[in-house]
Amino acid sequence: MAIFFDEQKEIFRLTTEHTAYFIGIVDGTYVGHIYYGPRMEDCGCGYLLRTKESPLPPSENIWDKAAFADAFPYEYSTWGVGDFRNPCLCVRTAQGSRTCELSYESYRILEGKPDLPGLPSAFAGENGAAETLEIVCRDTCIGLKVILRYSMFADSDALMRSVLLVNEGEEELYLERVLSACLDMDDESYQMLTLPGSWARERHMEYRPLRHGSQEVSSQRGISSHQAQPFVALTTPNITETTGEVYAMHFVYSGNFQAQVELSQFDTVRMTMGIHPQGFEWVLKPGESFAAPEVVCVYSNQGLRAMTHTFHELYRNHLIRSRYLHQKRPVLLNNWEATYFDFDADRLLAIAKEAGEAGVEMLVMDDGWFGKRNHDHCSLGDWQVNEEKLPGGLAALTANLKKLGMKLGIWFEPEMVSKDSDLYRAHPDWAIHIPGRELTMSRGQYILDLSRPEVIEYVYESVAEILRNAEIAYVKWDMNRQMTEIGSTFLDAAHQGELCHRYVLGVYELQERLLKEFPDLLLENCTSGGGRFDPGMLYFSPQIWCSDDTDAGERLAIQEGTALLYPLSTIGAHVSVCPNHIVGRVTPFETRGYVALGGTFGYELDITKLSEEEHRLMREQIALYHTYQPLIREGDYYRIASARENHQYDCFSVVAKDRSEVLVTFIQTAARANYHSRKIRLAGLNPRAAYRWQETGEIYAGETLMMGGILVPPLMGDYAGRLMHFVEVR
Repeated sequence: MAIFFDEQKEIFRLTTEHTAYFIGIVDGTYVGHIYYGPRMEDCGCGYLLRTKESPLPPSENIWDKAAFADAFPYEYSTWGVGDFRNPCLCVRTAQGSRTCELSYESYRILEGKPDLPGLPSAFAGENGAAETLEIVCRDTCIGLKVILRYSMFADSDALMRSVLLVNEGEEELYLERVLSACLDMDDESYQMLTLPGSWARERHMEYRPLRHGSQEVSSQRGISSHQAQPFVALTTPNITETTGEVYAMHFVYSGNFQAQVELSQFDTVRMTMGIHPQGFEWVLKPGESFAAPEVVCVYSNQGLRAMTHTFHELYRNHLIRSRYLHQKRPVLLNNWEATYFDFDADRLLAIAKEAGEAGVEMLVMDDGWFGKRNHDHCSLGDWQVNEEKLPGGLAALTANLKKLGMKLGIWFEPEMVSKDSDLYRAHPDWAIHIPGRELTMSRGQYILDLSRPEVIEYVYESVAEILRNAEIAYVKWDMNRQMTEIGSTFLDAAHQGELCHRYVLGVYELQERLLKEFPDLLLENCTSGGGRFDPGMLYFSPQIWCSDDTDAGERLAIQEGTALLYPLSTIGAHVSVCPNHIVGRVTPFETRGYVALGGTFGYELDITKLSEEEHRLMREQIALYHTYQPLIREGDYYRIASARENHQYDCFSVVAKDRSEVLVTFIQTAARANYHSRKIRLAGLNPRAAYRWQETGEIYAGETLMMGGILVPPLMGDYAGRLMHFVEVR
C-alpha cells in the first residue's frame, strides 16, 4: 500500500499488493483518470490521457475546449461545461444556474482514514494500516470546494472513494446531484454484471451487454431495495471464477442509489455510483459541508473469485464492527412461520421447550407481541407488551426461557407506524406524507419521518426501554414498506429534497445509539427480507436476513448472488417447513439444513409439529453447525458450480485460512436417470498436502482434488444434498 505523487509529471500513483490506480493533472487544472488495473510502478503513463492528440487540452487549443471536455476521462465529472456524459455533480446557485467546473488546487496524503460524519464507512481498525489521498478542487465562481478522497488498507486490494463538498461562498448552494465515484476508461467489450431481483427472490446474478448510451441499476424506493443491489461490475467477455477482468463498485449506503454505465460515442466507458438524483436536493449553506457516502472499488484480473475474496475480507476486517464478528452466533428458532400472530406465552414456551431439547439456544419472538397486534394492519408504533398474550411481560418470558437454558430475541419494526395505532392518532404529522394528498398505504402502515428529532427520540426510547427492562440478547430490526408521497411537515419547502437522505441518516443514528447503549446486543437487520441488504447496514449488524423466501431451492440462487459480495457469516439463513410457505416446494429436511449452514443458521418452524425423524435430523444439523461454524464463519468461500447455470447441481466450498480443511456443500437440484458420477474440482487447497475425506477415510493429494477433482455419485431425488469434509493429513 502506497500513495505517491510525482511532482514533475503531476501524476498520483496509488498501489495495493496487486493493483494500481493512476490519476493525472492536466494543465494544472483538470483531474483525469489514467489507469486502474494490475500493479505497476511507472509514473510515465500520463500519455494514456491522450493529451498529445486531438482534441488538445485548453492550454494548447482554447478555441475548442468543449471538444476536450466531451472526451476527457474525468476523475469527477460536472455538468454544464462541455462534458455531455452522465455527470457526478450538478449544483444550482441562488441565481438558478447549474454550471460547475472544478479546477485542481492541492493535495495531501494522510495516514489513516477519516470518518464520514453520520455515515457508515470502512475503518482501519486497531492494527490496520491505512492511507488516504485527498485531492482538493474548487469552483471559485460559486465558492464550492470539492475534496476527492481515496483510501486504502495494507491488507486489501480494495479502493474506498468518497467526496466531501464545502460551501466557501456567501450564498446558499443547492446540490441536485452528488455521486460518490466515477471511472472513465476505454471499452474492452465489457459486459455489465448486476444483482437484480424482487421480494423473495433477491440478488440473482445477471449479465447484459453494453450498448451505446446509458444503462443503469437503481432504487428510488427509499431503501437499497429487493429489486437492485447497490452494486455494478464491468467484466470482460466470458468471465469465469478464475479468468477475466472485473471492475466493481459497491455502495456503502442504505437508501436511494444510482449505478450507471455509459458507453460513449468514442467507445469509452463511464461508470458512476452515488445517491440517486431523482427527488434529491440538499441545501448547502455558507460554511456547511456535505459528505457523500462511500463507494468500494475492486479490480481483479483473475476472475470473479478474486473480486469476491476482496469484498469478503474488506467487510470482515474493515466494515463489520460487532463483537459477534468472530464469535459463534446462537442457534435460534424464530416463531414467525410457526405461529404468525397466533401465539401466547404457553405456546411459545412449548415451542421453546422442545427446541431447547434439540439444541436450539434462543427463541426469537417475531411480530405480534405488542399493542393490539393480532394482524399486520394495526399497532406499529405502540411498543408496549401485550400482557394478555404475555402475562408478566417480557421479564416473565425471559425468566421462563432461562429455566429452559434459552435466551430471548425479539422483533421490532421501529421505523413504521400503523394508521390504526395510538401513536398515529396522537401524531399524524409524524408520518412521511404530503398535506392534502392521500397517503398510499402498504401493509396498512406508514413510515415515520426520521428527519424529525422528536421522532428519532421516540423511536429510540421505545426500543431502548424494552431492552432495558428485559434480558434480550438479539434484536431483529425490520422495515416492511417502501416510500411514497415523500414529504415532511418538519422540513420547509426549500429542504423537502433532503428527506430521503435524512431518513437514512436517521436510521444510522438510531442503530448507532442502540449499539452504544447495548454493546452486547446481537443485531440483525431485515427489510421485509433482503430489501436493505447492503454494506451500510452491515456496518451496524454482523448479519442481515437474506430473504423471506426460505425454500432451499430458491435460496441456492439467492445466497449465491449474496455471497458474490458478502461473507457467509452475514447471510441470515434458516430451515423452514415444507411445503414451503412461499413457493410450495418440498425439499428434503436434510438438504434444507445443508443450505442454511451456508449462512447464520437457525429455524423458522413449529418444532412441536415435526416428526420423530425430523427431530433426529434437527439434532444432527445443530451438531453439524457447532462442528463447522468456525470454518464457515472465518474461511474463504469458493463457488464451484451453479445450478443457475447448469440447471442440475450446485456446489460451493469453504476453505480454512491455513488450507488445513475444506467443507464442500453439494446440492443436486435435478436427478437424472442412467447417469454417472459428477466430477467436482475443489479449489484453494495446498497442492502439496494430502487430505483425508472424513466421511470415507480415503486420502487424496491436494493437487489431485483441484486438478482431477472428486467424484460425487448420483443421489436419489431432486434437491438431494451432501456435505463433504476434507482435512489435511499432518
